[in-house]
This record gives sequence, C-alpha cells and structure tokens, in this order.
Amino acid sequence: MSDIPSYLQDAKDLLSENGFATSDVWYHGTSSALLDSIKENGLKRSGDKAMKQAAKSTMATIGNKYTESIEPVFLTQSKELAYYWAQQTVRERSVRFDGEEHPVVLAINLPEEERGKVRPDVGAASLLMVKEGEAFLAYVTKLYEICNTGELNIDLMKAERNEYLNKLGMAYFDADIDAQHVSLITEQSTINSA
Repeated sequence: MSDIPSYLQDAKDLLSENGFATSDVWYHGTSSALLDSIKENGLKRSGDKAMKQAAKSTMATIGNKYTESIEPVFLTQSKELAYYWAQQTVRERSVRFDGEEHPVVLAINLPEEERGKVRPDVGAASLLMVKEGEAFLAYVTKLYEICNTGELNIDLMKAERNEYLNKLGMAYFDADIDAQHVSLITEQSTINSA
C-alpha cells in the first residue's frame, strides 16, 4: 500500500461502512505505454491492441484459434483502486514487451447524458475467482482495515449488482470514451484542483 503515490490515495475520503462513494468523475488505470494512443483516440473497448495481438500470435503458434471478445472500458470511483489496476496492466505487459512502463491513472469526466451508462461490473465475480482476483480482494480488504470502515463483507455469488460497485469499486462503460473526456492524473493536476 505504501507504493501508492500520496496524491492517488483517496480511499480514506471515499470509503465508509457502505463502501466507496461515487461522484461524476471516474478513473481508469493503465500503462504509460498506452498514453499517446489514449490521448489521440480516447479509451477504446477491448483497449490494448498490442496485448490482443500478442495473445493471438501465441494461440496461433500453439495451433489454437483465438477469438477476440469485445470488453467494455473498466472504471472505478477511486484513484487508489485505478492505480491497483494500472499496476496489474504494467505487470501483464512486462511479460510480453520490453521497455520502461509505469502505472498511470486517468480521470474520466463523461458528459451528463452519458453518466448514467456507467454500470456496476457484475461480471467481476468470475475475475474474483482466479488468482488475480484473490489478490484484488486482499487489497480491498486491506483498504477497509486501513480506513477503519469495518470488514469487507460480500458474497461474490449472491451479491446484488450495486455491491460490486459500492463495496469493490468495480464498474464499466460499454462504449468507447472520447479523448476529450479523459485526462491524466498527476500530482500537479491534483494540487491545481484542490
């Protein structure tokens, strides 16, 4: 937890016994290697084309077919949770690509008419049953402890839709997000908005 830049540590302000508070601003964590493309093209569903191509090549090498699925843009209401996912993206990319990449957090400020299209990520239940998901649950549980907001209490198989958003900070937007609605969060931008 100590490796999270202080300007991204917002759980203490957002987290209560009811979970993470939401606002009109959402966050997305990714790799610095994707920033230029995002600045030019916005956030695209199924995002990282290089990772998709690498997976496709790997499957072709071993003689299997690769079927690309269209995934939504994953969002969260917390900069701290977005940073967690950004770290995962950098880790996944480092296995396939050389180069210096670091985690970055993007702020998403959707137009008013689009804000209602952000949905709780119920599909996250399947993610949370694999190793990566267990690590995320442990991370969120630790945030609850640090913020003194009681225990994280969620039954992944019986949880209501909004529990995935409120208790775990998992949401999605099932459309591309135009670049004009996306901005990089930096320590300087946080100081300026305070």
